[in-house]
Amino acid sequence: MANITGQTQIANLDIEDGRSGGGSRSQDSPRPPIFISFVQKLFGEFVGTFSLVFAGCSAIVVNDTYGKPVTLPGIALTWGLTVMVMTYSIGHISGAHFNPAITIALASSRKFPLKQVPGYIAAQVLGSTLAIESLRLLFNLNNNGCSLKGAIYVGTHPSSSNTASFVVEFIATFNLLFVISAVATDKRANRSFAGLAIGATVVLDILFGGYVYRKPL
Repeated sequence: MANITGQTQIANLDIEDGRSGGGSRSQDSPRPPIFISFVQKLFGEFVGTFSLVFAGCSAIVVNDTYGKPVTLPGIALTWGLTVMVMTYSIGHISGAHFNPAITIALASSRKFPLKQVPGYIAAQVLGSTLAIESLRLLFNLNNNGCSLKGAIYVGTHPSSSNTASFVVEFIATFNLLFVISAVATDKRANRSFAGLAIGATVVLDILFGGYVYRKPL
C-alpha cells in the first residue's frame, strides 16, 4: 500500500512538472528559456539604433531635398513607426533602448544592470554614427550636413530662444521616459502594447516639438 502511494505521488509530481509518468518530458511542456548572451544584446541595440536613426533622418533628408513631400507629420510617423517595429522585433533580446538616456534612466532606477551600461551606450553610438555616415554617402551630404545637389541644410536650429527649446526638449524627453517606465517596467502594465505606446509617444513628441525648430538660412 505504501509503495502504491509513493508511486502515485511521484506520478503527480511528474505531471505537475510537465512530464509523463515514464519520466520523459511531454510535447506540450514549455521549453527552457533560451540564453541570450550580452553580445546578442549589443548587436540588437546596434541594429535597432541604426535602423531608427537611418529611417528617421532619411525622412528629413528626403523632405528637405525633394520639395518637402514627407512633411512634419510624415517625419513624425517615420520615427514613431520605426520605434514600434524595432521594439517588437528586438525588445525581447536587448530591451530596445536605442537611446543612452533610456539606458541610463533604467540603470539609475535599478531596472537595468549598471555594468552593461557602457556596452549599450557604445553600441548605440556606433549604430547611430554609421547610420548618419550611410546617409551622407547615399545623399551626397558634405561634412556640414548640406546637400551637394541643392545646398540644402538638413539639420535643425531653434526658431525661438534657447530657453524655450530647452523646455520643449525637457518635456518631450520626460514624456518618452515616463511612458517607457509605465508600460515597459511596471509589472501591472500590459506589455503587449508597449511598442505601440512608445512609438505613439515619439510621434506626439515630434508633432508638438518639431515646429520649435527651423532650418537656418
